[in-house]
Amino acid sequence: MKLLFLNGPNMNMLGIREPDIYGRQTYADLEAYIRSFCQELGIACEIFQSNHEGALVDAIQAAWGKMDGIVINPAAYTHTSVAILDALKAVGLPAVEVHVSAVSERESFRQVSYAGMACVKTFAGHGFAGYRMAAEYLLSLEKR
Repeated sequence: MKLLFLNGPNMNMLGIREPDIYGRQTYADLEAYIRSFCQELGIACEIFQSNHEGALVDAIQAAWGKMDGIVINPAAYTHTSVAILDALKAVGLPAVEVHVSAVSERESFRQVSYAGMACVKTFAGHGFAGYRMAAEYLLSLEKR
């Protein structure tokens, strides 16, 4: 299995940005964590982060025919990006949405997830562990 891990705007600021919400671990820590559990689970992975909506759309489109699934944390684009929703629907790959924080317990504007409308599952509020949960879920779909 080969998975694309996508992270949206400001995820590169982990450890700096609002550590009471997002924790003190850095984006480099997140990448190392993803690579480690993927190796353990026998999953090939690509990791990509961008603060630009179009770059995320391009990465989703590039996954078509090359990846078996997508783990996506669209970050702030969760609540605004029909373009990311449309890209996920266009490629037709199973996708799982991840959020480090418990978005359901945050501001009212964070309650709508456009990307989530194209995802088979969402893990929110589990910190970095949500990425592993998402990968394990996609792995379980492949075994069905």
